[in-house]
Amino acid sequence: AIGELVVGTTTVAVTYTNTAPHAFVQTGAGTNYWTGSAYTNGTVNNAPPAAEQIALSAGGLVTISFSETIVNPYIAMNSWNGNVVDFGVPIIIDSFGSGFWGSGTATLNGTGTGFTGNGEFHGVISLIGSFDSISFTNTSEGWHGFTIGVAGLADNNGGDIPEPAPLALLGLGLLGLAFMRKRRR
Repeated sequence: AIGELVVGTTTVAVTYTNTAPHAFVQTGAGTNYWTGSAYTNGTVNNAPPAAEQIALSAGGLVTISFSETIVNPYIAMNSWNGNVVDFGVPIIIDSFGSGFWGSGTATLNGTGTGFTGNGEFHGVISLIGSFDSISFTNTSEGWHGFTIGVAGLADNNGGDIPEPAPLALLGLGLLGLAFMRKRRR
């Protein structure tokens, strides 16, 4: 799947690949699975837009590549029930709570690079740093969905490019966009 995200005034091409088939991709139509407080209990103050997500089913390796280096990506997740996930880099669980399928929590693994969903984990995780791509492994389940957003872009010297407040997050579907804003501290 391919798509775009807009960060400030820059359009970033996004490519999603998976070693296993996905369950479905929603791009603007269908059920809104982004309900509940799970996505707004942390630093993001609004949920992804309705019907914008990639839903995984079989476990495998997911890679999301960006045409520009992004900084501090967020991944909104729904229905990661019992799923074991590893990003290979440290993650932060930004928020969790009730969602479309109920509620659950996530337990970080020993290295802090992944989690196991307990119950119906709905929430937002963050990866700190600059990335040209993000890869993660996940285990099989009926389906579990995600969308992705970023806090900004990196400049040519590896530093952050300041973004005007509020910061935009994007939704990743074939051509879907999700817009979230970082809470002002």
